[in-house]
Amino acid sequence: MKKIAVGILSATIGGALLVSGAGAASATATRHDTQLKIRDISPNPVVVKKGSETTAYFDVGASSDVEKVELSVSPAENNFRTMRTKDIKDLEGWRWAIGFNENDYEGKWKATAVAFDKAGKEIAKDDAFFTVEIEQGKLDTRISRFSADPYKVRKGKSIYFEGRLLADDDGWEGVRGEKVNIYYKANYGSGWKWVASDWTGRGGKFYAKTRAYKSGTFRAVYAGDDELNGSTSRTDYVRVYSWRR
Repeated sequence: MKKIAVGILSATIGGALLVSGAGAASATATRHDTQLKIRDISPNPVVVKKGSETTAYFDVGASSDVEKVELSVSPAENNFRTMRTKDIKDLEGWRWAIGFNENDYEGKWKATAVAFDKAGKEIAKDDAFFTVEIEQGKLDTRISRFSADPYKVRKGKSIYFEGRLLADDDGWEGVRGEKVNIYYKANYGSGWKWVASDWTGRGGKFYAKTRAYKSGTFRAVYAGDDELNGSTSRTDYVRVYSWRR
């Protein structure tokens, strides 16, 4: 006779996510015949991409005298507590599906299956371990302390730019070896025009220069790459005047 497991996730208890499954036993077995085993956890490791959820499937095998199975999952580290309720999906047999996202503990987890007989007495237990890995995705960036100097310059002279490219990797740090472009928009102009570029050095610092022709606004732009998101600096205005005798 096929068993149908009903999964119920009520809340987190002592750092463990508790799921109960109940089914009709096809026959009665003696206590020493009781078998319980977590046969499969898939996928393992559970790889979670930033901003999305990955579902892990738990398959438990049990002998015919098992009336109910409870499954709990928790981080293997005893000092870590899971305080968030998870969604559960009911599957046929002694199987459950649990979703993991970027807010979950990254590292080793333990799954525990507990079997009960018709009287509600615990008759078997089994543990299995799996790993949750969080893919961080692209890091956010920002361009800090961008400036165009001097703020007032004669036509034909140089305008100098500087700033820092930073990335948020558990704190804002300078990024070296990335290209930053400088763009210019004239007064009452409708579009931005490229005027200079530089590659970031130590601490994410960059420097560039261009000739002054008309008053306008400048900004620095980083396009991003496979590991870093792009960003745009604040704007800085330079007034350009002509020489008069």
